[in-house]
Amino acid sequence: MARLFDTHSHLNAPQLAEELEAVIQRAKEAHVERIVIPGYDLAACERAVALAEKHEGLYAAVGFHPTDVRGLTQKDYERLAEWSQLDHVVAIGEIGLDYHWDTTTKEEQHEAFRRQIHLAKDLNMPIIIHDREAHADIVRILKEEGAKEVGGIMHCFSGSWEMAKECMNMNFMISFGGPVTFKNAKRPQEVARQVPTDYLLIETDAPYLTPEPHRGKRNEPSYVVHVAEKIAALREMDFEELCEITWKNAERLFRLGNV
Repeated sequence: MARLFDTHSHLNAPQLAEELEAVIQRAKEAHVERIVIPGYDLAACERAVALAEKHEGLYAAVGFHPTDVRGLTQKDYERLAEWSQLDHVVAIGEIGLDYHWDTTTKEEQHEAFRRQIHLAKDLNMPIIIHDREAHADIVRILKEEGAKEVGGIMHCFSGSWEMAKECMNMNFMISFGGPVTFKNAKRPQEVARQVPTDYLLIETDAPYLTPEPHRGKRNEPSYVVHVAEKIAALREMDFEELCEITWKNAERLFRLGNV
């Protein structure tokens, strides 16, 4: 069985807290050998870091989600910089823009997004991008802030093939989660067929966006196998080859040594 790398799983989310050890064990049994846990607020970053310290194969990203940026202080950003120095912290994220919810203004989101890109560049770390209903502004700000210097991941990509090409030109890999398995997901499937293998990643975004055939249930990292199976089928390629390609891509992006 091929090894799998879930590049985006919120093992730090409250929905998984009670059953967390069992969730991690099921991931191992499904050959999900590495998982990146992105932060979204201070408490979530702290939990991600603690989990990565405790479990082999788990890694943390630290960052402020666009819906959680109101009221951030200089001290909060300094805390991100401190966490980023730890060996098992591999990226700044998830950061970006989210125009679906109204917990923060666009201005607040833009400021926090730019500030965290600056931090990633100062630290020479890749960025994990959250983009919801904000495609044009995401691309514009990444260009304006020179994010190409560090690159990263377009997490759970939902944009067009044209947008994917712009992001890849800025050294961002394209990651697909559960929605690529949905029957009506024509655009993600179209993009998943076309992304060059060097830019392809898989994820779950657990506990959210559960793939078929478990849609409607809480998501978990072991389900990333269904994402891999779907993309392999879309691309008419061998499943184990797809797993190994996405593993090596994630390893390269996060600068992790060979296992």
